[in-house]
Amino acid sequence: MSGLFSVAFIGRRIPLAWLQLTREKIRLLVALAGIAFACILMFMQLGFQDSLLESAIRFHVALKGEIFLVSPQSNALIAMNTFSQRRLYQALGFEGVRAISPVYVGFALWKNPQTRRTRSIFVVGVDPSADLLELPELTPDKLEEIKKADVVLFDRRSRSEFGPIPEWFESGREVFTEVGNRRVQVGGLFEMGATFGADGTILTSDLNFLRIFPQRERGLVDIGVVQLQPGVDPQLLVQQMRALLPEDVRVLSRAEFIDMEQSYWEEGTAIGFIFGLGVAMGFIVGIVIVYQILYTDVSDHLAEYATLKAMGYTDTYLLGVVFQEAILLAGLGYIPAFALAVLLYDLTANATLLPIAMTFSRAVLVLLLTVSMCFISGAIAVRRLRAADPADIF
Repeated sequence: MSGLFSVAFIGRRIPLAWLQLTREKIRLLVALAGIAFACILMFMQLGFQDSLLESAIRFHVALKGEIFLVSPQSNALIAMNTFSQRRLYQALGFEGVRAISPVYVGFALWKNPQTRRTRSIFVVGVDPSADLLELPELTPDKLEEIKKADVVLFDRRSRSEFGPIPEWFESGREVFTEVGNRRVQVGGLFEMGATFGADGTILTSDLNFLRIFPQRERGLVDIGVVQLQPGVDPQLLVQQMRALLPEDVRVLSRAEFIDMEQSYWEEGTAIGFIFGLGVAMGFIVGIVIVYQILYTDVSDHLAEYATLKAMGYTDTYLLGVVFQEAILLAGLGYIPAFALAVLLYDLTANATLLPIAMTFSRAVLVLLLTVSMCFISGAIAVRRLRAADPADIF
């Protein structure tokens, strides 16, 4: 009891909450470890969720266009339906349209030229003469290469399970393999990156795409890219196309095209729900851990708190001590969690090739969640403090 009395008198120099926490150092370390674990869990779940949404739209962002045509049954790149290419030609007739380009997408089995094992790879077919994609390393010379029969460009940031393609190609070795039971040659490299839906990507011409997918009917496309003349209002043209084009095609602005993909992964699959649940679980675990620490601390010193009440300290002051402890726990637990999360992000990015990295907004969000969970725990724990009565010391 004397310890609590002494800290009460020197509280102006050293906060009582800090002295209370550091009095039981083992308990403090256990509490900080638990809070750090909850923070890391939230950091990782939010990081995975953001990397999911960011990686899903890499291809969408790379497409140079203001308006996009897709089938009404299309939900995402991994679930595209085709529509008639005639709709693209009809779109070309609208005033303000500069160019149109069909895009073909699909999945085929890629044979690892080293192990001979097959793995599904994302295949993109475009018109090589169209200025359609803005991707690192994708130069006009490389687009000229895919004009050749059965030549593809390989995404150097595809997963290693597809084989040492970048290393072989850069060493000057000719790289041949099979895609969809068709022999192809790697004619160059570009950079896009893996996603949750595709571990790797190859890019080729529209004609080569149809050779890889002989079952695909000519005249049916997956995505129509519409490029506008400078100064044309995309939203106005979107409304005009929606009013005049048949209902067998869906007209989307660039923002809507990107939102379609993100909404599919965030709401149309279980992945988005799982990541959100992981954040909620981390938050709840943190509340339980901090509550146990604060409740135990208050219970162990209930008589001392009652004595302080008898000495004239108000309930507001004592409640403030508990909330100060909660805030201190939040800050002390967050710092190591932040450092470990940065390290884990780096390890995850190297292992999965997903775009996961610490951002300022996520760091602030987790800090606010950490403070909130500690504040909620303190609010629950102070109910025990209200029971402290000066009569309890006699």
